Amino acid sequence: MEEQPVDIPCPICSVPGKVFMIAHVEEIPYFGEHTQVTVMCHSCGWRQTDFIPAEGKKAGGWSIVVDSSDTLSARVIRSSSCTVKVPELDLEVAPGGNATGYVSNVEGVLNRFKDIVEMVLRDIESEVKMLQSSAAVDEEALDQSMESVGVLLGMLERINSAGAEDSEPLTLELLDPHGLSMILHDGANHRDLTEQELLALPVGPDPAVFSPNDKK
Repeated sequence: MEEQPVDIPCPICSVPGKVFMIAHVEEIPYFGEHTQVTVMCHSCGWRQTDFIPAEGKKAGGWSIVVDSSDTLSARVIRSSSCTVKVPELDLEVAPGGNATGYVSNVEGVLNRFKDIVEMVLRDIESEVKMLQSSAAVDEEALDQSMESVGVLLGMLERINSAGAEDSEPLTLELLDPHGLSMILHDGANHRDLTEQELLALPVGPDPAVFSPNDKK
């Protein structure tokens, strides 16, 4: 795969002449031909990856109920325009200006949520220690922080046990206004997005940086 220069300054460091693109075309089973496009800056290290289908797609949502080890291995393609949700845990990751696409499986996506929850948990546990060591303990703030710790520990327990026998099922949802995200599994469900969802969903980074026609 050969790097191709992109005639734009880096969107992060603004240095011109340092942005390059790599486009790799591959056939993804059951999904058809996709172009994996990676845009990177050799000045600051910024990198963005996305997956673009050869055929046009319309906005859509995918979901799968994670209730077995088989569903944990379901393949997931998440584009940079996709919002990912686990509604039972009130968890959501929306695409921002530097969002990037990836190919993973359901377990890998849940682990991404797990990493975020663990990071927040560490912050709150540090806050609890500070409150407990304070000369004048704010009991209300301490109670609220301890309650948050309990909620986060419950989330981690649900994520860690996902797919295990007798565990409570979780639902993984992909909502993509560009229709580029998918879940590959017989138990996955696809639907059209509602008008309200299309108006509310973010679309991620500006796709003008690259085009699906840039297949070199």
